[in-house]
Amino acid sequence: MIQLNKCLKLFFTSLLLTIFSEVFAQSFPVVRIPVEQRNFTSTAIENEITAIQKKMKDPELAWMFGNCFPNTLDRTINFTTTNGKPDTFVITGDIFAMWLRDSSAQVWPYLPFMQQDKKLQQLIAGVINRQINSVLIDPYANAFNREKEGSEWQTDITTMRPELHERKWELDGLCYVIRLSYEYWKKTGDASCFDTDWQNAMKLIVKTFHEQQRKTDNGPYRFLRKTEKASDTQFGNGYGNPFRPTGMICSMFRPSDDATTYAFMIPSNCFAVVSLHQLAEIEKALKVENDFASECLILANEIDASIQKYGIIKHPKYGKIYAYEVDGFGNYLMMDDAGAPSLLSLPYLGYCDLKNPVYKNTRRFVWSDDNPYFYKGSVAEGIGGPHIGQDMVWPMAIIMKALTSNDKNEITQCIKALKVTHAGTGFMHESFNKNNPANFTRPWFSWANTLFGELIIKVENEFPELLK
Repeated sequence: MIQLNKCLKLFFTSLLLTIFSEVFAQSFPVVRIPVEQRNFTSTAIENEITAIQKKMKDPELAWMFGNCFPNTLDRTINFTTTNGKPDTFVITGDIFAMWLRDSSAQVWPYLPFMQQDKKLQQLIAGVINRQINSVLIDPYANAFNREKEGSEWQTDITTMRPELHERKWELDGLCYVIRLSYEYWKKTGDASCFDTDWQNAMKLIVKTFHEQQRKTDNGPYRFLRKTEKASDTQFGNGYGNPFRPTGMICSMFRPSDDATTYAFMIPSNCFAVVSLHQLAEIEKALKVENDFASECLILANEIDASIQKYGIIKHPKYGKIYAYEVDGFGNYLMMDDAGAPSLLSLPYLGYCDLKNPVYKNTRRFVWSDDNPYFYKGSVAEGIGGPHIGQDMVWPMAIIMKALTSNDKNEITQCIKALKVTHAGTGFMHESFNKNNPANFTRPWFSWANTLFGELIIKVENEFPELLK
């Protein structure tokens, strides 16, 4: 009798899955690129998609996950071998160029699956190798071409080269390079990527950090652009607004590619503290550059002390919170932007704990009407930024809120907001209007897609009941 019950249970489970699959196929169009057109396929990733979709009771959410999570592999990857080493060029989506930041973030959710798929591991190693080559070409560039194609930004008033797509100095870009190398190493134990080129690139990164502390002069970087968009160029004849050296690192542009108002962007400097500690850990383990590891730690401590001194202000409503940008003179900018690093993302990047009281206060501020770039509409609420403008919420910010939360209700609300704002496309976008999701920017933005996949996997691992 017991055996019969087991057989019946298996039969009905199989029947329900079949019905679910048929209904699912009829209800939602196939928007994922056909198998034969995909740039890269990972068995481990495909297995994970199938396994999680079977656990998801909401067919629309399952459809979205199946579209978004593999999007980077499906469409943005060019994986080859150069000089005997894996070489992976990763475009952002609808812009045919590779950002240091985006390329790291786009492949980040795949790192836990490398041990199950050695070809996937080689692909990630190829991203690291390509990033290292890019840094050695120019540590001040944020985006690179596959070869020497040039770009529409070749007339920018800075030191452009044909390998560069754009040359906006963004501190976070170099931090993301370290972050990817570190996590690859921690997940695999493989240090084969850390060759002479890698070491030289790391030294160049730290040299650039020192240069952009700008303690004695403006340093070698300057940027101006002839444009009608104020945030696409810099103040001060290309060197930014005046500031007082503090020990923090100047960043002329934000993760949104918008110009900073004040030189010291707090989220990016927090990110640099984490990255320098990670780099020191690698160097100590390799037992090659002990002096360099010490240099990294000294710099990290200097930056962190400066953040604590200049980057925390007392808000009349929220108490002690992190500012978004400061200038060392006592001026500060109170806001948060959607792209990571952001104030919201500090625990995600490893700078502080979710329970950190300053972070908790900051979190309440950034997700409120007191943040000038927080928008609440009839459909959804979230953080945007000056890059797109008023009333445009970024899905990335909603995802980041969920990724930095242990509150089941909060996570559920974020997922619901993402579900009702994809405008029937099955994919995440750069931004959408708070009252009309059909009004969106960038129909293909790979970072947001894979970040959504990362969120669903986190929920499955930590709060599986939410998907049921």
